[in-house]
Amino acid sequence: MKIATMPDTPLSREELLAQPAESYMNDIQRAYFRDLLERQREELRRHIDAEFGALREVEPASDEIDLASREEQRLWQLRLLEREKRLLDKIDEALSRIARGEYGWCEESGDPIGLRRLLLRPTATLCLEAKQRQELQERHQRPA
Repeated sequence: MKIATMPDTPLSREELLAQPAESYMNDIQRAYFRDLLERQREELRRHIDAEFGALREVEPASDEIDLASREEQRLWQLRLLEREKRLLDKIDEALSRIARGEYGWCEESGDPIGLRRLLLRPTATLCLEAKQRQELQERHQRPA
């Protein structure tokens, strides 16, 4: 049995995808996704901080139309920031799953989520089949 050791340099995306299936979520792959998630988390935090800083800056309005337009823009920015905050929470949850050794496994079926899916959506908690079932069920439950 070959024991995975941590490389001195991080894996590239191609090297990650080239690993054999039996290496799924080994130490090297978990480290790759932990690094990816931590970078995304830091970038998102910087963006959120910058956007909140911009929202704090108050410019005098020349008339009521400017004031209404600016307020609408602020509400739009706040909705985007709320969305980004939810993504930040999902990133933190994914990092917790990595720490617990649960990352990369479907919460519903226990099957592997898959490297390609995790590269596209590192916060994924469901394998593709489970996600498709969830979306199908949601579509059937939506009001007409």
